[in-house]
Amino acid sequence: MFFNINTSNGVPVYEQIARQIVFAVANRGIETGELVPSVRNLSRELAVNPNTVARAYRQLQDQGVLETVRGEGLVVTKGAAAKCKSTRKKMIGERILSVLQEARQSQLTEDDIKSLFADSLAASKKLANKNRTRKES
Repeated sequence: MFFNINTSNGVPVYEQIARQIVFAVANRGIETGELVPSVRNLSRELAVNPNTVARAYRQLQDQGVLETVRGEGLVVTKGAAAKCKSTRKKMIGERILSVLQEARQSQLTEDDIKSLFADSLAASKKLANKNRTRKES
C-alpha cells in the first residue's frame, strides 16, 4: 500500500493515514479480511512516530473499518467497503463545501464558480488519464 503524507497541509498525519486507508478500502485496494501493515512497519516506512500510526488505527477500529485478529494483526472488516465509500463521499463533500464557501466569501459569482469547477474537473480528468498512461508504461 502506498501512502502520501504531507506534513505541511495542516491535516494531522494520523488523519492522513486513516483517510488513505478509508479511500483504499473504498476503492478495493485493500480487501475485506486483508491485513494492514503493522504499526511498527508502517511507522518505519513513513518515518513517523508509532503512536501516530496507532492513533490512526484506533480511529479506524472505532469506525468499524479495522478489527483485531488475535495472533495476526489488524484486518479490514466485512462491512468496511460500504462504510468507507460513504465516508469518502462525505469527506470529499465537506472539502468541496469548504472551497465553495471560500469562493462565495471572495465575491465570486455563481457563473465564475461553475466555470472554475468545470475547468478543475477537466484538468483532473487530464491528470488522471496522464497518470493511468504512465502506470501502463
